[in-house]
Amino acid sequence: MNRTAKLAAASAACALTLWAAWGIYSKRSADRVTYTVQRTVDGVELRSYPEVILAETRAPNETIAFRRLFEYISGENQGAAKLSMTTPVRTHTSALSMTTPPRATTDEELVTMGFYLPREYTPAAVPKPTNPTVSLVVEVPRSLAVRSFSWYATEKRTAREKRALLETLAAHEVEVRGEPFLLQYNDPWTPPFMRTNEVAVEIAPQD
Repeated sequence: MNRTAKLAAASAACALTLWAAWGIYSKRSADRVTYTVQRTVDGVELRSYPEVILAETRAPNETIAFRRLFEYISGENQGAAKLSMTTPVRTHTSALSMTTPPRATTDEELVTMGFYLPREYTPAAVPKPTNPTVSLVVEVPRSLAVRSFSWYATEKRTAREKRALLETLAAHEVEVRGEPFLLQYNDPWTPPFMRTNEVAVEIAPQD
């Protein structure tokens, strides 16, 4: 191997090391929503979650939704408060029939995205959004079934994981409530092999 090739290989190795180091740092520094694992069935965790508050928006795509929510926690709220970001980011995509005025008469696929807010905020004290497309949602304590996977959460991969989740729950006769959604724990710069994603669905409370 000539000197140029060796330098290129060393540079690539250094870049990969720094990339992985960033992934470790971002994963450890982010605050997470707390939960308790009740039991595990075939790789699916049945969890109980406390009451949580989300900033939520519905948009034509994830980029617009993420930007709105990031602007909210960055100060686009009453009091211009800056809120720390809590993982995961919740995303649900659904095709809604737009049949009544002032909606269009065609089907439109919308993304509903939510940022979980730091646990120190209460419904009465959380800063109110100034953007009318962002709302605050309080989720009461509930049970979720969750299946984890890594790499990029592409539409195809996420759909496959959702099917596997529902099949596992059906096989174990766990009552499902609602549709599955996506939870993502990493920023866009985290290496794909270090990413943590989950598909989740609400289930009946576990005794």
